[in-house]
Parts: sequence; C-alpha cells; structure tokens
Amino acid sequence: MKPAKQGHGLSLKRQLLLWLLLPQLVLWLVGGALTYRMALRYAEKGIDQSLTQSVLSLARQVKPIGSGLLIDFPRAAQDIIEQDPQDRVSYMVSSPPGSFLMGNGTLPAPPANANPITGEPLLYNVSLDGKPMRVALLDVNYGQQAVPQRLRVQVAKSLAVQRRITAELVADMLVPLLVLGALLSVLVYGGISRGLSPLTRLQAQLGDRREHSLSALSPIEMTEAPQEVHALAGAMNQLLSAVRRSLGQEKRFLNDAAHQLRTPLAGLISQTELALAEPDPQALRERLTKVLAGAQRSAHLVHQLLSLARNEADVRLQTLDVAALAREVAREWTPRALAAGVDLGYEGEDSLPVDGEKLMLREALSNLLDNAILYAGSASVVTLRVLRQAGQVVIEVEDNGPGLSPSDLKHVFERFWRASELPGGCGLGLAIVHEIARRHGGSATASAVLPQGLRVRLSLPQRIERE
Repeated sequence: MKPAKQGHGLSLKRQLLLWLLLPQLVLWLVGGALTYRMALRYAEKGIDQSLTQSVLSLARQVKPIGSGLLIDFPRAAQDIIEQDPQDRVSYMVSSPPGSFLMGNGTLPAPPANANPITGEPLLYNVSLDGKPMRVALLDVNYGQQAVPQRLRVQVAKSLAVQRRITAELVADMLVPLLVLGALLSVLVYGGISRGLSPLTRLQAQLGDRREHSLSALSPIEMTEAPQEVHALAGAMNQLLSAVRRSLGQEKRFLNDAAHQLRTPLAGLISQTELALAEPDPQALRERLTKVLAGAQRSAHLVHQLLSLARNEADVRLQTLDVAALAREVAREWTPRALAAGVDLGYEGEDSLPVDGEKLMLREALSNLLDNAILYAGSASVVTLRVLRQAGQVVIEVEDNGPGLSPSDLKHVFERFWRASELPGGCGLGLAIVHEIARRHGGSATASAVLPQGLRVRLSLPQRIERE
C-alpha cells in the first residue's frame, strides 16, 4: 500500500504576503466605499441647504394681494436657474397644491407617505425624465381668514453633478492611496524577503551537511538573525546534540565491546585449540573448565555492555517503592551471598516512594551487591540500606572487606577500571550504577569505611508530592 502524498502548500513567504497584502486591498476597497458614501452625504447636505434657501427665497417672492397673488420672479432669475442643462434646477408654483401656476409643470408631487407641514421645507428625491433629482417643497397659507388658501412652492435640482463631483473627489483620494499601497506592497515584499533570509541561510547550512558523520552534526551558527530564528536554531542544535551524543554512545559502545571481547575470545579460542589437542582426560577437563570460565566472563561482559547501552537511553520515571524493591533484590542475591560465605542483610525504611525506572534501579542494586559480594571476600558482612537523608533518597551498600585506597577511589566509576584481578568482574558494574544515578537526576559516590571496607552510595531526588 503506497503512502498518501502530502502537498507542500503555500510557502511561508507567500503566506505572509497573502496575509499582509490581502487585508490591505480589502481595507482599500472598504475605505473607497465609505469615502464615496461620506462624500455623497456631505454633497447631499450642501444641495439640501441650497434648495432650502432657494425655496424659502422663491416663497418670499410670492406676495398675496387680497384673494390673489403677486409673483415677483423676474425672467432673468428664471433663466439663470434653468440655464445649466447638466446642473438642472427647476421650480414650480401651484395653488392650491398641485394646480400649476408657473414654472415647470412636470415636477412630480411628493411621495404619498409624505406629510408636508405648512411653513417647513420638505426634501425628497424624484426622477424627472429618467434623471435623479432632489426636491425642496414648501407650503404657505395666504388669503383672508374666512377664505384660507394654500400655496405650494417646489424647487428641484439634478443630482448628476453632485454624483460626478463625488466620484471625482473619491478618485482624487483613492488614486494616491493606491499608489502608496503599491509602494507599501513593494516595501512589504522586500521586508519579508529580508526577514526570511536567515531561514534561507539556515536551510543552506543544513543542506550542505550531506555526510552521515559526527562532523555533520556540529552546532548551527547564526550570528545575525532574529530572535525567533535563533530559538529555532537553538532547538535544532539541541536535537543535533542529542543525535551526536547518541551516535557517540553507539560508537563508544562498539569500541568498548570490540576491545573488551577481543581478549576473552582469544583466550577461548586458544584454550579450545589446546583442549582439542589434549590426550589426557584430566588435562582436557581442566582446559574445558577454563573455557567455561572464559565463556561465562564473556557472557557477563556482554550483559554489562548491553546494560550500559540500555541505561544511556532516556528514562521514563514512575512512582515506585524503592525500599520494597531493595528487599526483593536482596532476597534474590541471598543464595549467592551464602555460597560465597558473605552475610548479606538489609537496613532502613519499610517503605520509601521515589520517582524512578524500576528495571534500571534493579540493575543498579544488583551491580552494587554483585560488586560487594565479589570483592568483600568470604566471612565478610554486606549491608544494603535504603533511607531518607537531607531531602534525598539514599541507597547504599556497605561491606567490611579490604576496601580501596584513596587513589583508587577516584577511578571506581570509570569504565573497565578494575582494582582487582579476581575473576568474574569486567569493570563495568559501578560505571553502570553511576550512569543510572545520572539518568535519574542523582549521583553516585564511593567512600572508605573505618577500620576497613567500602561504601557505595546512590542518591536520588526525593519524590515531590503532587496535589
């Protein structure tokens, strides 16, 4: 079954340009629409003021005389009002309202839902000859009180010029903004390209590392880069450091295994060859005994090397009772201690919780007891203790054997270092204990016991009680 292909999607540069320039374009369009509406509204206010003044002025030219009217509106004024065909201004005088007296008789009446109030101008929009117009209407009462009459004056003005001026005003405002927006887009593009250049250099540095070696995992150097790129480079350097450390551990493990297995395997081969050529059954048995001892030492060495490699991996901590674990390991080693003539005992807490990895701590306890039983000697006493001390959980193994000199104590946790040539050891037991302590955030120490003996202590952080 073939894995599904994953699309690359937009690049970071294109996404930034999209999120920066698209809102700019939307804001420009919205700003243009709002500017047009605002300009149209202000132009309409100007027309309304002009029409209101015109209708009031025209109404003043209509003077009642008895039951009749005197309209003092010169022909010249009428020609001036109606001379501009584009900015067309029309008027109509009717009495009673709707009965044409003078002016433009085609002016439409106000909407049906309009209720003109006498003496107050009314403004509304109409369409005359297919062109939009704004109309101001004023009703005036005249005549005798016994025979009241009403006069209606209407003045209308075309909206074509108003809308043309509004469009020109908006264009005059938006074109410079568009030019500035284009210039801003160029600056944004250049800024994004410059800002992303450290990522390009980071990609180039990683792309140049084609070799699968430790040198290819050296830290990335970013001398001039934004803080975010430094953080990214720092995280990658941590990852490269972990990979480099892992490769180094594997390489060291292979070197150690090859070095330490070379001698016992050579001994096994030589002893086997001598055994094959040995005619005496008793001598043959002695040769085979040496072969068995060499094979056991090699198996123990392989086990220790694998334990060391396993303990160098990441630790997943969980809560466990280290006191119960110590007693369990002590019971398992009791037959071995009795066979070696060693008095093995336990002292300390009945129960002591700690955050740790059970298999690793078991391995550390086994190595401590193995080391003590092997080197303390027959008729010695080995004590395993688990206690709480100075805010730490302490696991220690103490014996009254020959111990170590102060100069030897400095090397006790080094790999493959041995203070004695007794068979059975390979110089990795305490190194494993030291590595397990480090992986748990603790420490391992060795000290002399008076009058004689050795104490190896494993200190672990005390478990923090969680609410």
